[in-house]
Amino acid sequence: MMMQYSYLLEQLLGGAFVCEVSDSEAFRQLQNEQTREAFDQYLRPLNRRLASNPEGTVWFLAWRELTQPLREQLSQQFKDTLDSLIPMLKLLQLAQETLGHENVLTANDILNRHEMAARIENNPSLREQLHGLAQTRFFQSQSEDVAGQLKQVFERLRSHGYLHQPHKDRHHYLVTGKIDYLIDLTRFIREEENIQIEEEQVPNQEDLLA
Repeated sequence: MMMQYSYLLEQLLGGAFVCEVSDSEAFRQLQNEQTREAFDQYLRPLNRRLASNPEGTVWFLAWRELTQPLREQLSQQFKDTLDSLIPMLKLLQLAQETLGHENVLTANDILNRHEMAARIENNPSLREQLHGLAQTRFFQSQSEDVAGQLKQVFERLRSHGYLHQPHKDRHHYLVTGKIDYLIDLTRFIREEENIQIEEEQVPNQEDLLA
């Protein structure tokens, strides 16, 4: 049975996050309980299992049993990811303020890069936020103008699987379920691993992390 899912298995073992936006067919397959049981049976000898966020909007692989050495390894990895987590959380805040959304971005939300650029261009506070965000190690933009900075930010998000661009010649992007995973990961880091994320680095993020 697993032969027909060899491509999906390869993607998951490679660290992919499967959601309705990133791969609608694979996501549909994983909605079937028997299919998920078959995956888990196959993955058991590898100490891996299928996992999803609480809302079920994204699927990925997790460890089945966390031994102490593995827990220590993962704890260090969590610390290492803070360099990318903090810019991502700042981006979520920037998107909320720019678009006037009450809720944080989630899977299937649509972002228009040109619309965001126009709104940021006309708001000095948002321009300052974008400039600081674009200069971080995660986004590494060399541009001095809003359009160039936002283009680099969106490209990095697309290449890291947070955004999907259905049409390469257009400026509409779909948010993937990996954003939902990011929020859950941040909660885990703060609540379970006691790794502090500086509040002055990420202002007004309590709603994201509650």
